[in-house]
Amino acid sequence: MAFERVPELYAAPNERIELLEKIKDMPSIDLNERQLCDLELLMNGGFAPLTGFLGQADYDGVVDNMRLASGALWPMPITLDITEKVSETLTLGEQVVLRDPEGVPLAVMDVEEMFTPDKDKEAEMVYGANDLAHPAVRFLHNQTGNVYLGGAVTGIDEPVHYDYRQHRYTPNDLRRMFHKWGWRRVVAFQTRNPLHRAHVELTVRAAQLTEANLLIHPVVGMTKPGDVDHFTRVRCYEAVMRHYPDQTTAMALLHLAMRMAGPREALWHALIRKNHGCTHFVVGRDHAGPGKNSQGEDFYGPYDAQEMVTQYADEIGIEMVPFQAMVYVQERAQYVPINEVKDDETKLNISGTELRRRLREGLDIDEWFSYPDVVKELRKTHPPRDKQGFTLFFTGLSGSGKSTIANAVMVKLLEAGGRPVTLLDGDLVRKNLSSELTFSKEHRDLNILRIGYVASEITKNGGIAICAPIAPYESTRSQVRDLIEPLGGFLEIHVATSIEVCEGRDRKGLYAKARAGLIKEFTGIDDPYESPENPELKLDTVDMSPDEAAHKILLKLESMGLVSSHTR
Repeated sequence: MAFERVPELYAAPNERIELLEKIKDMPSIDLNERQLCDLELLMNGGFAPLTGFLGQADYDGVVDNMRLASGALWPMPITLDITEKVSETLTLGEQVVLRDPEGVPLAVMDVEEMFTPDKDKEAEMVYGANDLAHPAVRFLHNQTGNVYLGGAVTGIDEPVHYDYRQHRYTPNDLRRMFHKWGWRRVVAFQTRNPLHRAHVELTVRAAQLTEANLLIHPVVGMTKPGDVDHFTRVRCYEAVMRHYPDQTTAMALLHLAMRMAGPREALWHALIRKNHGCTHFVVGRDHAGPGKNSQGEDFYGPYDAQEMVTQYADEIGIEMVPFQAMVYVQERAQYVPINEVKDDETKLNISGTELRRRLREGLDIDEWFSYPDVVKELRKTHPPRDKQGFTLFFTGLSGSGKSTIANAVMVKLLEAGGRPVTLLDGDLVRKNLSSELTFSKEHRDLNILRIGYVASEITKNGGIAICAPIAPYESTRSQVRDLIEPLGGFLEIHVATSIEVCEGRDRKGLYAKARAGLIKEFTGIDDPYESPENPELKLDTVDMSPDEAAHKILLKLESMGLVSSHTR
C-alpha cells in the first residue's frame, strides 16, 4: 500500500517548462529570509491546506479567530508583505515571479489581492500584545512592508540548501520514509535550541508513553534573535543522536521561520508536524515563548500552549503529548518531571542564561546537564566574552561629540590590542559607502542599515566596530540592534548633548544654513531626532571631556565582560 501524500504546489514538468518561458516577461519580487521560509513550506505541503499567501478574507479570519475563510483551522497569518512602492508596479490579475536573493526563480504567484493590514491589531491578536519587546511584533512594525499581496502560488523549483542536505526532508519525503520503515506512530519534538540531557530524557519518555518512534525535528530557519546559530545546533543534534536507542529515532531539519507566538505557535507547529506524517507532537513548558515583555513579565503562561492545543484536539489530526519541565533530582541521579519531585529532594537545573554565562566565562558544565560532545561544540562558537566581537553604536545630534568620543575609544582599544577595531564615522561612511544617497528619510535609513550590516560582519568575525552616525530614527536603530546582537555584544550610546550646545559648536555653520532654509531635512531643525528609550549608556558632553566619556564606555564594556580590566 502506498503512503498518503500531502498536496504540493509545484508545477507539473510540462507546466514548469511553460512557466520558465513566461516568467521572462513577468515582474519579480525578491524574497527576504522569512518569505523564503514561508514559500518553501507552502510549496512542499508543510503549510497545507494553504495554496498561497493569504488574501484579505483568509487573513482576517486567521487574525480574528484562527480560521481560514473556508472554516479550516489555521492559527498563523502567512502573508507576503511588500512596500507601497513595489505595490504601485503591480496590477491585480497579473502574475509575478518570486525569486531568492540571488535572482533564482522559485515560484509564480497570481496577484489576486493587495491590501493594507492593521498591524496593531495583528500584533494584539496573534502575539497577545502590541509590544515591541516581542521579536515578531518588532519585526512586524520595523521590517515588514505596509501592503500584503495575496494569491495562489505555483512552484517552479524548491530553494537550494547547501548545508546538511542529508538531514533535509520534505513532508512527503518523511511520509515515504515512515511508510518504508513501518513507523505507524511517530512523535515529533520541536526545538530551536541545542539538546541537553533533559531533552533526551523528555523525548525518550514521550516515545515510550505513546509507543511511537521519535522524530527530532528542529527548526533551522528564522528563530529568536540571539539564538545559537543553526550550524552549531545541528552539530550538537548530530552529537546527541548517538545517545538515542538505535533504530527508533530519526532527525530531520525544518526550514521554518518561527514567530515565537506561544499558544498559537504550538498549534501551528502541531499542524505542520501532522503534514509531515507525524501522529503525535510534544508540547512542553512555555512552548515557543519569546521571553519577557516590556514590563518584565513572561508574554505567555507556562502551559498556555498546552491548553490551546487541547482546546482544538478534536480537529488538528495529531495528538499532543504534554510535558512539564524536566529537572535533575540529585538524590535519584536522574531527570524527572518537576511535578513528580518530592519536597525533601534536591532539584538541579541550569537555565539558558546560566549556561551562556558558563560558556562565556569558561566555567565547567556538569555532565548531568549536558553531554561532553555537545558542550565541546558549543564552546567552539561561544568563546569567552572578552574574545567576542562587539559594536559600539553612537547616536546623537550633529555636533554632540560622537565622533570625538568614538575616536578616543578607538585609540584606547587599539592601545590595548587583541582585536581589530574599525571606526565607521558618519561623515566617512557617507563619503565612501553612501555617496549617492540623499538625506531623505528613506536614504537615511538605508545609510544606517549599511553601517549596521558592515558592523555585523565585523562583530561576527570577532572584531570591534565603532559606529558614529546621527541615526535619528528609533526603528532603524532597532533593526541594527536586531542584526548585531545575535552575533556579539552591542552597546547603544546616546550622546545626549542639547541642540543649543550642538548649535553653538557648529564650526561648519550647518545649523545656521538649516535655519535659513538653505539645508533641508536637517536633524533637529526641520527633521526630528528620536532619542533612544533604553540605551546602554547616556552621555552629555557639556561637562564631560572626551577622555572621561571614553573611560565611562570602557568601564561599561568591562562590566559586560567584553573587555578585560587591563584595557584601562
